Amino acid sequence: MIRASRFRGSAALRAGGCALGIAWSLCGCRPENPPPMLPPPATVTVARPVQASVIEWDEFTGRLEAVESVEVRARVGGLITAARFQEGSIVESGDLMVEIDARPYQAALDARLAEAAGARAQVKLAQIEHDRIAGIPESARSNTEFDNAAAMLERAKALLAAAEAQVAAARLDVEWCRVTAPISGRVSKKYVTPGNLITGGNGQGTLLTTITSVDPIHCYVNCDERSVLKYTKLARTGERVSARHARIPTAIQLADETGYPHVGEVDFVDNRVDPDTGTIRGRGVFPNPDGAMIPGFFARVIIPGSGRYEAILVPDSAVVTDQNAKLLMVVDPDNVVHPRPVVLGAIFGELRAVKSGIGPEDRVIINGLMHARPGATVRPVETSIPPEKLPRDIPGVPEPSPEVNETSNGGAAEGSGGGAGTTPRTTPARPEGDAP
Repeated sequence: MIRASRFRGSAALRAGGCALGIAWSLCGCRPENPPPMLPPPATVTVARPVQASVIEWDEFTGRLEAVESVEVRARVGGLITAARFQEGSIVESGDLMVEIDARPYQAALDARLAEAAGARAQVKLAQIEHDRIAGIPESARSNTEFDNAAAMLERAKALLAAAEAQVAAARLDVEWCRVTAPISGRVSKKYVTPGNLITGGNGQGTLLTTITSVDPIHCYVNCDERSVLKYTKLARTGERVSARHARIPTAIQLADETGYPHVGEVDFVDNRVDPDTGTIRGRGVFPNPDGAMIPGFFARVIIPGSGRYEAILVPDSAVVTDQNAKLLMVVDPDNVVHPRPVVLGAIFGELRAVKSGIGPEDRVIINGLMHARPGATVRPVETSIPPEKLPRDIPGVPEPSPEVNETSNGGAAEGSGGGAGTTPRTTPARPEGDAP
């Protein structure tokens, strides 16, 4: 038993020594570590800029106002006997609205008619007396007698004219007892109901109701001073006619609308800039046959901000800002990224016009900008800008023209220049830094 134990111990020692020797031999023959593997180039999406014929449309906010708005007041006082209009309805010019008790005024008219009849009789009597004396030979009459007859005739005629004027005034009072609509439009509520006494007079008569016209309708906007200066410069350089010399195309959309479906023209500009707000007020007129646009509504307004020109367009999301510089990341033929300083123009939906810095042949990174470091090699995947993102036409909105429209009444907003054209354009464009 003792020998067997010793044998097993020496065998274990020999086995351990062999294992240690193998380990040392392996360590001595181990090859060098391989170099670290570099990551593959980042994948980016590139596209070439597109060229398009565009026109800029500047956007403003405005409020709708009625072209005509009147306060219906009584011109004579008295008791209201009837209010014959339906509140909130459409009335036509001349429609009967309110009736006032006309009996006192009719009595006054009858009295004036009687006075006029008496004055007419006096004229007839004075005429007879004058003719009788005029028929007497001059040698048989005195000059004083003839002069008195002539004077009495003239006095009687003057009294008749005064009486007839009083009749006309009394007749007007009777007519004014029937208050009619001065304009066509939508009427407001009845501020005074039948059975109430009202006062009349010019400027102090009782307010009965109000009427606002429906079709057409105005939209007023306040154009900022910077935009006015830009538009004035365009007119001065001949790129677009001044809005004071032509009717300017414009379009609006209400709060729940898109695409500027209401097309009209700018027909008025104020004569001064408000020093408190630094804006000048302009106005557009728009058809409103269905009455859907109501005075007081908020509206977005577009007016031409430039003439037509050729522009290079890239996605606005591809523009990189480095402090005050605007950059586009361009991939060269060796797939190396280079930052390209650019001068930006107006924005058209998702696309931005580039005035200088790139050309149609450049490959611009439009996706994967986080991996596009200057000087890095990338793996570009080429694509194109979808046609549906290009500026589309606004149906019915003509483009401005540099030619003066001689038929214009000169009442157009200075900040909107251009005449009526034939080719409509679409997406509103706002130049870089231009106020809306």
